[in-house]
Amino acid sequence: MASLCVRVLRVSRFCSLSAHLNRNFQVCRQVGRPVRKTGWYVSSQTSCHTVHFTGPPSSLHGNAGTVCYQMTRCPLQPGPVQIQCGHRFHTSAPVRALPAPFIWLVLKPLQKLLAMILGRSIRKWWVALPANRRKLLRQWVWQRRWQLAALAGVVMVIIVLLLLTHLDESPVTGRTRLLVFSRENYMELAALTSEAYMEEFAELMLAETDPRHQVVERVLQHLVQRNKDIPEMSEVVWSVHVVQSPNVNAFVLPNGKVFVFTGMLEATADVHQLSIVLGHEMAHALLGHSAEQASLSHVVDLLSVVLLTAIWAVCPRDSLALLGQWVQGKLTELMFNRPYSRKLEAEADQVGLQLAAKACADVRASPVFWQQMEIRDQLTGEPALPEWLSTHPSHRNRVTQLDRLIPQALELRESCVCPPLPATDPRAVFSKSVHVLLENAKDQGRVGSGGSVKPLPHSPARLPAALLAQNTLPPSPNIEQESKAPVPLITSDKAVDSAEEQHRVQSTS
Repeated sequence: MASLCVRVLRVSRFCSLSAHLNRNFQVCRQVGRPVRKTGWYVSSQTSCHTVHFTGPPSSLHGNAGTVCYQMTRCPLQPGPVQIQCGHRFHTSAPVRALPAPFIWLVLKPLQKLLAMILGRSIRKWWVALPANRRKLLRQWVWQRRWQLAALAGVVMVIIVLLLLTHLDESPVTGRTRLLVFSRENYMELAALTSEAYMEEFAELMLAETDPRHQVVERVLQHLVQRNKDIPEMSEVVWSVHVVQSPNVNAFVLPNGKVFVFTGMLEATADVHQLSIVLGHEMAHALLGHSAEQASLSHVVDLLSVVLLTAIWAVCPRDSLALLGQWVQGKLTELMFNRPYSRKLEAEADQVGLQLAAKACADVRASPVFWQQMEIRDQLTGEPALPEWLSTHPSHRNRVTQLDRLIPQALELRESCVCPPLPATDPRAVFSKSVHVLLENAKDQGRVGSGGSVKPLPHSPARLPAALLAQNTLPPSPNIEQESKAPVPLITSDKAVDSAEEQHRVQSTS
C-alpha cells in the first residue's frame, strides 16, 4: 500500500498556483478628434489608428514589470469617447485535488497513532491523580451515569442516521449497501492507480499484435457488446493490458482498465473459461466493490479508534496495550473485513456468470475452472488456507455455488437467443479426465505411502491451443464474428473413452 501511494503521488502532476495578469484597454473614439501623443507611439492607418504605449507598472501588477497598453481608434458614430476595459486573468492549469479515498488511505495510520497517544496520555493522567481525586471522579461519574448514558445514546443515534444517509442500491443485484465514498471519487483514484500500474508494468506489457492480447481483447469486447443494457457497462471505456508474468491473476479497475497476467491465460483451457474470469473481474468494477469495501473498512476503522483508545487507557503497561491492539486488529479483520470480502467475491461470481451467459459462453465451464485451480494448487504444493482466514471463498465452495447457479444462467443464456450448447457437459468430461489421470499416476508410482498425490515437477505452461486457434465465442445475434465455429471445451467423451481403453490395455500388458 505504501509503494502504491508513492507511485500515485509521483504520477499525479500537481501544478503551482502562479498566475499571470494581462490588461488590455481598447479605446474607440470619434474620427477627427486629436490624439494625445505624450509618451505614446502612434501608427496611423486609413480608417483606424492603433496606439501602443508603454508605462510604468501599476499597483495592481506590483513588481510584475512593465505594463503594455493598446488603444485603437475606430470610425464610430459621433458621440463621446467610449472606453472599454477588459481584465483577463490567465492562470496555470487547475490543481488536481487528491481523491477522498486516497486521503483516507494516507490518514488511516495516523488516526491509529493518535488513538494510541490519546489513550496513553489518559492512562498517565489517571495514574498521576491522587487517591482522593480518583474517588471524587468516580463518584461524579456514578452520579451522572444516566446523563452520560443518554449522551452516548444520542451519539449512537447520530452515527446511525449518518450511516442511513449513505445507503445505496447495487446496480445489478439491487442489494442495499453502505457507500461512504462515491463512484466518482473512486474513478479519480482509479485514474491515478492505473497510471501507477502502467508505469510499473511498462516493460512487461505485451504488444497489441501479440495473439494473447488479441484473444483477451476480443473476448472482452464481446462481453461489453452483449451487456450494453447495463448502464454502468456503457459508461466505461474498457481497455485491455496483458502483462507478461507467471502470476495467476487478473483485475479490473473501476475506470475500465483490465489487467490480465499471462499466468491466468495459461490456467484457462478455452475462451469460455476466459469469459468466466473476465466476467467475474468486470462484475467487481460494475458493482463498485472497491468503493463498498473501502466504505466498510472506513466505518469499522473509525469505530475501532474508540476501542483502541480504551485499550491504551486501560492496560497498565505498553506491552499489554500492544498485545491488546494486535488482538483487536485480528478480530476486526476476521469478523468484518474478510467475511465481507468473501461475500463480495461470491456476488461477483454470480454477476460474472450472468455476464458470460449473456455473451453466449458455455457457463458449465465455470465450475471446471475452479476445479482446475484446486488441482493446480495441490500439484504445485501451494498451502491451502481455511476459508475463514482467506479473503476469497475456497475453490470447493465456489464450485458448489456455481453448480447451483448454472441452471439459472442457462435459462438466461437461452433467453438471449444464443446457439445451442453441445450435449457434452464439460463437468462430466473433466471428472472423467481427472479419474484417468489419477489412475495413470498410481501406475507410475506418483502416489505415496499415505495415498496422497505427490507434487509434480512444475514446468512452465503454454497458452492453450484453443485460445490461439479459435479465439472467438459461439456466434451471437448482432455481433460480427470472424470465426463462427464454437470453441472446443476440454476433451470429448470419445477421447476420454479412448484414453481409458488405452489405460486398460497397458494395465493388462
